[in-house]
Amino acid sequence: MKLYDLRTGTNTRRVRIFLAEKGVKLPTVEVDMMKGENKDPEYLSKNPMGTMPLLELDDGTQLAESVAICRYIEELHPDPPLFGTTPIERALIEMWNRRMELELLIPIIDHFVHSSTFYKERLSQVADIAHRGHMHAQARMRWLDGELAMRPFIAGNQYTIADITAQCALILGKNTGTPIPNDSQHLARWFTDVSKRPTARV
Repeated sequence: MKLYDLRTGTNTRRVRIFLAEKGVKLPTVEVDMMKGENKDPEYLSKNPMGTMPLLELDDGTQLAESVAICRYIEELHPDPPLFGTTPIERALIEMWNRRMELELLIPIIDHFVHSSTFYKERLSQVADIAHRGHMHAQARMRWLDGELAMRPFIAGNQYTIADITAQCALILGKNTGTPIPNDSQHLARWFTDVSKRPTARV
């Protein structure tokens, strides 16, 4: 297997943290998006979306999308379980992971994409999308703060893919102008805790 990576990417970070939690090391190919390598015909033949991460299997199968890659790795390396082990655990973790994607990660990305100078020449930025993304994400951070007053991790008592997704979302938010609100002490505690994990440094 071979992983096509982007060191600065949020979704690629999700996969790197997941792999590190599993203790799995894969050969990695760094794709330089600044040089447009993700738009090269050779790469597009592997992933027509031109996105990273991409996992290339030994039989030539290409797996794109971070959660799909993580699910595949989970099947190969079930310990420690990051998607749960019982029907209810799996359902709850799936629910919370989707919430972290839809309610936290995507709004933070919207704010970044529509306010960053990096994207200014790449798309038509809409200031209202940036503003709404920022406000939505911060509102959801305050909601999540209340949830984390009741348990140590996003989906329960164990660190899971839902924590990885939220962790990567908040790293992006911290670096792009949508930080954790000052009044969200439980969320800040959680973020400090997960940031201390050795796998957070990948």
